[in-house]
Amino acid sequence: MPSFIPHSEAETKKMLDDLELDSLDQLFHLIDSDLRLKRELNLPAGVSEFEVLDTMSAFAQRNLNLSKPLVSFAGGGAYDHEIPSVLKTLGFRSEFVTAYTPYQPEVAQGVLQALFEFQTLISRVSGLEISNASLYDGASALVEAINLACAATERSTILVSDGVNPRYVETARTFAEGTGLTLNRLLLSPDLETQIREESLPQDVAAVVVGYPNYFGVIENLSLFREYCDRIGALLIVAYDPVAMALLKSPGELGADVAVAEGQPFGVPLSFGGPYLGLFSTSKRFTRLIPGRLVGETVDLEGKTAYVTTLRTREQDIRREKATSNVCTNQTLMAIWATIYLSWLGKVGFVNTAHRCYDNTRYLVDKLTSIKGVSLRNRTYLREASLELPVSVDYVIEEMATRGFLAGVKGEIEVSGETRELLIVTATEKRSKGEMDRFVDLLTEVIESAR
Repeated sequence: MPSFIPHSEAETKKMLDDLELDSLDQLFHLIDSDLRLKRELNLPAGVSEFEVLDTMSAFAQRNLNLSKPLVSFAGGGAYDHEIPSVLKTLGFRSEFVTAYTPYQPEVAQGVLQALFEFQTLISRVSGLEISNASLYDGASALVEAINLACAATERSTILVSDGVNPRYVETARTFAEGTGLTLNRLLLSPDLETQIREESLPQDVAAVVVGYPNYFGVIENLSLFREYCDRIGALLIVAYDPVAMALLKSPGELGADVAVAEGQPFGVPLSFGGPYLGLFSTSKRFTRLIPGRLVGETVDLEGKTAYVTTLRTREQDIRREKATSNVCTNQTLMAIWATIYLSWLGKVGFVNTAHRCYDNTRYLVDKLTSIKGVSLRNRTYLREASLELPVSVDYVIEEMATRGFLAGVKGEIEVSGETRELLIVTATEKRSKGEMDRFVDLLTEVIESAR
């Protein structure tokens, strides 16, 4: 009897006897013989549960992880932040983990209320009136923002800053190929700020997309983009760093029509790249164009507060080209984690976390730029900075990994037609002074050995 079938020979015989059959071949005789496998499956010998766990553990230990021994100074949209124990305690409760789609509000009030609170928190962070109940990640949130802009303006050209996360841009370009949209680049200046040269830009633009702070850490002047969008009738889409919003004016305050972000810094583990959390906010006038789910507050027949999904029918997901969006679901569990995280921190804790990130990054940059040949390219930065190195960035990242440090993220910028490499570094509130000093010392050794 094949070992992968969880039935003993006695159980199989009893089943066949009850069916008045002589063999398994008789049981499967209705399946065409051409479709049936005529050999044994190539399966390894069976092992115990504990041997399986030991084997999988050995595989897992081949990965470098960010608890030990690897210390991260990398960002680029995913950050090694402190995650309070309360998140696992509450976030893994069965009523949150098992609840998938709250189509029946009468049995999903807890999840719906949590998502309503999530929307409220993200609206406060982004400074915009309406936030949905989340999307898959920051990249898909940008795609949906572009779709909204094209639907609102009935135009199909998008201007995207080179300062937007390149993974987001790659995703947007992939979707644009299928929908017939045109994505044009806005180049960066040598100090990594987005340039607007209106004389060379099209006028039939649906939206301008800019990072805030941008991918290289520069705090863009959003008022310039707002003025340009007003002149040509385009929407302003801002891809923002949610933690930085504790210290900066929000996208909404500075005139953004749509704001999108990666919500991973709000208590979501790095987890080898996901699952993550897309944040999406917009102004009230675009409520009918919002993708994904929107949870609203109402009252039931007894006059008690109740929560429902609103302004959206399930049929919208299957109407194809007539649908506002084809996003059928969201990242409910990750959104609940973000809600717990922000609620646990509170306003003061949120601001303190951002301050610690800024202070750590400033300390780190001051130390790194004291290394011979290392220079800072940013004119402004908050918690992410771009450095020019005297040696290959790829070499530095590889060598520092062998020494227990994730040194940063590689970035590239075009200057006078030449592509230059940058090392983008950050130091979250999780990094200690000892870790930063050790990182600087080892990086100095690596650079000196490569000269």
